[in-house]
Amino acid sequence: MNTSGKNLVEVLKSSRLFADFSRSFNNLTGLPLTLRPIESWQLPYHGRPNENGYCAIMAGRSSACAFCLQTQQRLSECSEKSTNSLTCPSGLTETAVPIRLGEQLVGFLQTGQMFNRAPNEAQFERVAKQVAEWGLEVGRADLRKAYFQTPVVSPQEHQALVNMLEIFSQHLALVSNRMVVQQTAPDPPMIARAKAFIEEHQSENLSLKQVAKAVNTSTFYFCKVFKKATGINFTDYVSRIRIEKAKNLALNPNLRISEIAFEVGFQSLTHFNRVFKKITGMSPTDYRAQLPVT
Repeated sequence: MNTSGKNLVEVLKSSRLFADFSRSFNNLTGLPLTLRPIESWQLPYHGRPNENGYCAIMAGRSSACAFCLQTQQRLSECSEKSTNSLTCPSGLTETAVPIRLGEQLVGFLQTGQMFNRAPNEAQFERVAKQVAEWGLEVGRADLRKAYFQTPVVSPQEHQALVNMLEIFSQHLALVSNRMVVQQTAPDPPMIARAKAFIEEHQSENLSLKQVAKAVNTSTFYFCKVFKKATGINFTDYVSRIRIEKAKNLALNPNLRISEIAFEVGFQSLTHFNRVFKKITGMSPTDYRAQLPVT
């Protein structure tokens, strides 16, 4: 995944929307939840609310941790197009819901560390033997307690969780562009001036050189600082600003799509349609069709 995709995940992950949803999900289900980029080489829930006690023990040894990371990798690979679940060697289930921002897959909503059915003694004995082979120094009583305290989620409850996460994933996709262009962190003065200039002139044929000149800096330096401050490059930012305005103009049924395209600064209707779909995941016509009728 490119750097832009990783930055977009960080924007979503640090948003108030995700924080509120994650807290509610944790309280309702007793399960952990994370939003992670496509490629992640860390255990997704380690140190997070509702981390499973047994899994926390496993994280303490590299040999056991390797099995967990292998499960995460397999889960990522099979969940790129649709929601999927996998069971780890210890019998716990993991579920990942893909998140798409427009046409780009950027990450996953993931929950897990749960049983689909209550574990039995024979299952625990197999796990205890494997843990011993991994060289984990943990008392049998502590291991048994942690293992049997793992939440048990029925197939019906699991499907309800999946439905909830898929709905939230779709909502993230709808509001993601607004989050990107309206980040609440204070900008450096030069970037704040640049954003104001872009906002004022977004309907014109804006160039990087023109904006850099407006804030009295070189094109190279401005490009570098702008990318660092916003997480995306100049061209992508301008496109997102224009598409966000286009979404607002689409609320006016008296405006044709072509009129909206030229109003927000696109010189080609074909280019506008392509960028709109890339960012929102749907064509301008389809987007307008799903708006509530006033």
